Amino acid sequence: MEDLSFIQPPSGLAPILERTAAIGFGMASEARTGALLRMLAASKPSGRFLELGTGTGVATCWLLDGMDQASELISVDVDTGVQAIAQTGLSGDPRLKLVVEDAIAFLRGQEARSFDLVFADALRGKYEGLDEALRVVKPGGFYIIDDMLPQPNWPEDHAPKVPALLADLAARPELSVLPMAWASGIVVAVRRGS
Repeated sequence: MEDLSFIQPPSGLAPILERTAAIGFGMASEARTGALLRMLAASKPSGRFLELGTGTGVATCWLLDGMDQASELISVDVDTGVQAIAQTGLSGDPRLKLVVEDAIAFLRGQEARSFDLVFADALRGKYEGLDEALRVVKPGGFYIIDDMLPQPNWPEDHAPKVPALLADLAARPELSVLPMAWASGIVVAVRRGS
């Protein structure tokens, strides 16, 4: 199904996309990724969500759109320049906390199994610090990554890292893993157990 007309963007997304384009930031999540994130966030009432790699706040906006009023989202990035766009567009939402910090350092300071959903939209928390990112996912919680299909902005040495990461995730008995040819290539993993 390629007809995406049924995907309605969040109301606050357009200005963020305009500012994202104005600075030439080419790593923002696409609408199909956002629609999936919104749906998964909606499945966790009173949820606690974590985004690693705020960027300009595109995926952040989609996550917020799926969350109920009792949920909270922490979004972490080291680049204050791009995160400033998210700050401008989304700072009025009391459910959101933007953090400027290295993702792995942030993860190491978090309690184990403390997030209902972790969206690792950066190298750190995905290719680096995977154990730390998975450690904070609650039982029944989601770990989501994107950009698993070939991307034009990949460095030359990046392609072999993708199958290695997928094999690592698939080998972990605590996870149920579903790679999908959706958007830029999504993997949704769920932590099993209680």
